[in-house]
Order: sequence, then C-alpha cells, then structure tokens
Amino acid sequence: MTPAPPRDDTRTLATVAHTAFFLLLGASVARFLLRHPGEPRTPWVIALSVTLALLYVLGPALGAAPTRRRLLWLGLVVTTWVVLVVLAPSFAWCAVPLFFTALRTLPPRAAIVLVALLTAFVVTAQLQLSKSFDPNLLLAPPAVAALATAVFVHMERQAQAQRALIDDLIRTRRELAATERREGTLAERQRLSMEIHDTLAQNLSSQQMLLQAADRTWDSDPATARGHVRTATGIAAHGLAEARRLVHDLAPSELADGAGLAEALRALDAGPDIEVRFHLEGAPAPLPDRVQSALLRIAQGALANVREHSGARTAALTLSFLGDQVVLDIADDGHGFTEPRTDAAGRGHGLPAMRARVRQLGGTLTIESTPGEGTVLSAAIPLEPAP
Repeated sequence: MTPAPPRDDTRTLATVAHTAFFLLLGASVARFLLRHPGEPRTPWVIALSVTLALLYVLGPALGAAPTRRRLLWLGLVVTTWVVLVVLAPSFAWCAVPLFFTALRTLPPRAAIVLVALLTAFVVTAQLQLSKSFDPNLLLAPPAVAALATAVFVHMERQAQAQRALIDDLIRTRRELAATERREGTLAERQRLSMEIHDTLAQNLSSQQMLLQAADRTWDSDPATARGHVRTATGIAAHGLAEARRLVHDLAPSELADGAGLAEALRALDAGPDIEVRFHLEGAPAPLPDRVQSALLRIAQGALANVREHSGARTAALTLSFLGDQVVLDIADDGHGFTEPRTDAAGRGHGLPAMRARVRQLGGTLTIESTPGEGTVLSAAIPLEPAP
C-alpha cells in the first residue's frame, strides 16, 4: 500500500490552534464585559468579536494555499483584530493562534514579518493594560511568538522531508515495476522467438523444400514425389502439434492440469490488506478454454485495481451460471469513483483490456460505482456464440 502524506500532525496543530483562538476570544469578551460594564464602546467590541469569530470560521473553507481570497481573508482577520485590540487591549492574546494562521497562509519570510508586527502590537497593548512597567510583558510575547514560529517551521520541514521521501519511494517503485515489465516482456519475446525458430520455422522450411522437390520430380518420378508429399504432411502434423503446445503454454497457469475456473478464482487474492471472498451460484457448466482464460484475467485485473485504487478492505468474487450465460461479478467496499458507467467508457489500461476480452467473446462489461459505497464490475459472457 502507498503510505499517506504526513498530515496528521498538521491537522492536530490546526485543531489546537482553532480551539485556542475561540477560547481566548471568549475569555477576552467575558473579561471586557466584567471589567467595563455599560461602556459606550461595548456594542462595538461585541460586534467586532462576532465579526472576528465569523471570519475565522470561514478560514478552513478557503484552504491553506496562499490564494487571493485566502490573503484577503487573512487581511480582514488581522484588521478586525487590530481594531478590536485598539478598543480593548485585553484581546491582544488572541494573536497567538493568528501566528499559526499567518505561518500556514503566507510564504515563510512574509509570515515571519507579520508575526513580528503582531507581536509588537501585543506588547504595546499589554503595556497599556499594565499600571506599571513589567519586564514580562515586554519579553513574554516575543518569546511565545518565537517558540510558536520555531515549532511550526520545524514541523513543516519534517513534513516536507517526509513527503519528498514518500514521492521518491513511489517513483522508485514505479520505475522498478516498469523495468521488471520490460525485462519480462523481452524475456518472453526471446523465449517465443526461440520456440518459433526451433519448431514452426524449421518445419515450414522443411515442408517448402519437400514440396519443391516433389514438384520437380512429379512427372519424372511420381513415386518419389508422393513420398516427398507424405513426408511434408507428417512434418505439417508435427508443426501443428508444436503450435498447439505453444498456445497451451500461453494459457493462464492457474487453469493448467485441468483446474476449473471456480478453483482458480477461489485461489485469487488482492494482497495482505484485502479479504477476498468467492461465491459460486448456479450449476457449473463446462466452459470453453478461452472463456475461462478471459474471466480469470478479468478477475485478476479487477483485483489489481481494487488493491491499487479503491482503498477497500474486502472484495467479493461471484461466478454465476445462468443457463445461457456465465456472469462474473467483482465487488469491493472501497471509496468508489464517478467515471461514466457505460460499456464504451474506459479509464487507464486495465478496463479497456477487460472490455476487449469480453467483446471478443460477444459479452458485455458493466461498472457501477458510487463514491463512498464501493464498485461493482460485472462481466457477462454468453455460453453460445452471439448472433
């Protein structure tokens, strides 16, 4: 399975920052109302607090990328907070969660500049609240801002390094798989070329020589010519047997030695993380070799798609004998997709290959999928030639 990008730590930090923001905002409102009851600025403070809360709620919907809307939103949030702090300096500590928001939204240098400005504003507001000079009010906000910035930058660098490592691993795995496929293809081509050269090509060459010799001696020595023809016929029979052997060797190994389709399907798996179940419905009927091979290859391709793309935990193979046709259903409980479900639609390389196999046998391939509810692939092949 492909490892997921390391986003859990970032999401946890975001949740903590959002929770802290609303707790600090609520505490600041309560403190202001308790210490300044009935002041003329109270309606403005409450209205700005509600506006700031609503703006902050809209933030996650805009995403974390520094788009124009995201930058405009951040500007509105900071401006609203600044006005609110001017009216009530006790709201200054709401800037701590805003540090995290700025660091997530802006490029590193711009974010650090904004954090420094917010910190300076917090120090100024806290000094206004204090009746006497307090060194903690001057040093604590910069220390908190520096610590928050360092933690966030460190986590982002770790996340970027992990994402780069995961990308390298995925790319290396794909390159290795492509190399193995190329090597396997070259090896199979070499094997077939040797087989054809040593059997079919040699037989055809011998037949050509014998028939040419028979043609030259047909009038002068009919008996010898007939002998050449009989010998060529024997070589042709031997070549036919060799050709059948080659074709048999290209058939799925799971169906070798007389193994039936049901047994081959029952033995399939989709990896250690997916449970595959097999069901047989109806009375089994003898199937042509090409039908068995096609259904087995379709099942293998479908399970490969389940393993690579669906995120499923279970998959079910159902082989149904319905009298005039045989149907193979492959269902999974993965996340599904929203591609068209018509028989003519295709995506990637696996589905077109499956459709080509079914179409050659006069059958149909249908796909039904709903996001979040899995996918069902069904291959129906008639047991008699299609008209």
